[in-house]
Amino acid sequence: MSASDESASLDAKQRNQYRIESLAKGLQVLRLFDETVTSLRLREVVERTGLPMPTAFRIVSTLEEEGFLDRTDDGVLHPGVAVLTLGSAALRGSSLVSASERPLRSLAQATGETVNLGVLQGDQVLYLVRLRNADLVTANIQVGSTLPAAFTSMGKVLLAYLTPEELAERVADATFGTGQGPNAVGSRAALTEQLEQIRERGYAVQDQELALGLRSVAVPVFAGGSAPVAAINVAVSAARHDVDALRGPILERVLAAAHEIGLRLAAA
Repeated sequence: MSASDESASLDAKQRNQYRIESLAKGLQVLRLFDETVTSLRLREVVERTGLPMPTAFRIVSTLEEEGFLDRTDDGVLHPGVAVLTLGSAALRGSSLVSASERPLRSLAQATGETVNLGVLQGDQVLYLVRLRNADLVTANIQVGSTLPAAFTSMGKVLLAYLTPEELAERVADATFGTGQGPNAVGSRAALTEQLEQIRERGYAVQDQELALGLRSVAVPVFAGGSAPVAAINVAVSAARHDVDALRGPILERVLAAAHEIGLRLAAA
């Protein structure tokens, strides 16, 4: 074992000394809820976590008492108001969100289109900022929404800077074939080829891969390191803009906004 590997192993052991298993299990339960899973019964919590029923019952009861879960009269569990409070506090306290606010508003005003900021979370893009043009007809995407990275312009920009090993860990083979748009990438080989091109040119275009009638162009946001900390995009209706239009003045404005956000982060 090398010195660096031994040091990493010691660090992991030291962190484990302070791990509170009951808290970790409570967070595991909260993570069951997302944009697609908004309600669960106790038995479903048990099935999805593998926790014993008595343990799951105690955790759910505690979370309910503290306001992180609500239970309807028929026993259905939903995320509580306390979860929303934490989410709002996280966004307000995020230097990334703060640094991006003015550049993204200027970008939205200059283009008249929907503007987004997202980060990579597993194989998904998590939306941290969304300034929506009311004319854009898409799925109900909002702050906190997640979408498959392999089918989104922001996701592809962020995936492009991963190592092959990291990409293999994040994006499963089962991902392909699940895209909702007519041009969704259909294989790992095709995605890998796209990512190589994206990294070379510094931007990604999504042409009706996520949904019919939706196009977008995204660029990475750097804050001094070699890997991006986030991505921003402009999303447009395919009826108004063809792919070439995205690579023109719109792309120039997106690049300028990303550069400004990076400068603001570096100065923070």
